[in-house]
Amino acid sequence: MKIIKLNAIDSTNSYLKQLAKATCLQDETVVLTNRQISGRGQMGNVWLSREGQSLTFSMFKAFGRLQIERQFMISMAVSLAIVKALKSLNVPNISIKWPNDILSANKKIGGILIENVLEGNYVNQSIIGIGLNVNETDFLKLPQASSLKLETGKTFFLEEVFQSIVISVFQNLKDLTQKNFEDIKLKYENELFQKEKVSVFEAPDGLRFNGIIKGISEIGELLVETENQALRKFQLKEVKLIY
Repeated sequence: MKIIKLNAIDSTNSYLKQLAKATCLQDETVVLTNRQISGRGQMGNVWLSREGQSLTFSMFKAFGRLQIERQFMISMAVSLAIVKALKSLNVPNISIKWPNDILSANKKIGGILIENVLEGNYVNQSIIGIGLNVNETDFLKLPQASSLKLETGKTFFLEEVFQSIVISVFQNLKDLTQKNFEDIKLKYENELFQKEKVSVFEAPDGLRFNGIIKGISEIGELLVETENQALRKFQLKEVKLIY
């Protein structure tokens, strides 16, 4: 594993993508920054971080021949690895909000942005960006956000949290092409936020409806049982879980 530490950068994902294009990048390379100026999240959202209080880093992983239709395995494996690492640090009530937000006590403490590089019908490599609120205590205008410190009452050493997550993620991604999809899927579904509970969802047109999360499909779509008991499949931009 190779770790590159930078004082400040616009986006660790963008930096690592450019590095991968320009050089023959060593597998399991990590870029960590003290200050990320233009962090990116899912669906074009901005990921805010505070210097010295949060973690923002990106991980490079090369794969052998991971089929495109199985690429959600990467998202599941990374999410499960972070859950495992945080549980080992005694962070309570950890869950995964589909597709890969990390929650503690129903509040968001971390996010993941995965950008895959495809080659033919296979995923060749991935850039995995991770943002984690560690010691922040002030989230103005972000009532659904929290941090490890707020949820535990403890101050964490950033390096310890960083090492725990990086080691856990790379362990979960090792030999991923040889792992059983259904096993990972079952573990992921067991950690899903609001699974088997009545929730409120919002469609892109603003229409809200009630439903129950039943799991995910073979390609990572969210499976929701609606009020008429019909099972519907949703991709990332097709639905938003409100509460």
